[in-house]
Amino acid sequence: MKPYHNKDMDFLYRGILSLQTREECYAFFEDVCTIKELQAMAQRFRVASQLKENKNYNEIQADTGASSATISRVNKCLLYGSGGYATALERMEKERDDG
Repeated sequence: MKPYHNKDMDFLYRGILSLQTREECYAFFEDVCTIKELQAMAQRFRVASQLKENKNYNEIQADTGASSATISRVNKCLLYGSGGYATALERMEKERDDG
């Protein structure tokens, strides 16, 4: 079991999964995270999206302002991580196609 898989994390994720609207997500994450933390998560998710679109590091850096280290870290997660970015991005793409 991974060290961050525990009761507290389960409780947090249950709370996140209970949210039903974008507005509820805004309210929850604004309470839970600092502005910098939210901006960093949003930036990494945008980087992941652009990497999936096969954009190069220079394009991504210019568009998102992310450092090459951040882009590299996100790319490593896409290639060798748990699949979280890919799952979310694929579902968003499916919703867009179905919508």
